[in-house]
Amino acid sequence: MKTDYPDVIGTTVHGRVDRPLGSRHPSHPETVYPVNYGYIEGVLAEDGEEQDAYLLGADGPVEEFEGRVIAVYRRLDDDEDKWVVSLGDTSFSDEEIMERIRFQERFFRGVLLR
Repeated sequence: MKTDYPDVIGTTVHGRVDRPLGSRHPSHPETVYPVNYGYIEGVLAEDGEEQDAYLLGADGPVEEFEGRVIAVYRRLDDDEDKWVVSLGDTSFSDEEIMERIRFQERFFRGVLLR
């Protein structure tokens, strides 16, 4: 059963980036990451792997991060929800978040939880 994440949004998390900004998707090399993408250390997602996260607010590639969870993108046709993490006090509107994650989420039906 999927979580609604009310206890997650607004929390500070630490994670690692395994697909830095500007890198190519390992299975789909035509897809270039316009944001840093990685995982939250020590948090398991519904698929049994560490929780995936988009990192917003970094101007270049990073290896690890500490930031605030500002949203969750719930995939309706997949078992992988994606956390959206912001560096510092940077805020993003729903439209700005969707614009930044569209490169990958356009292939899935989903909703942005805030």
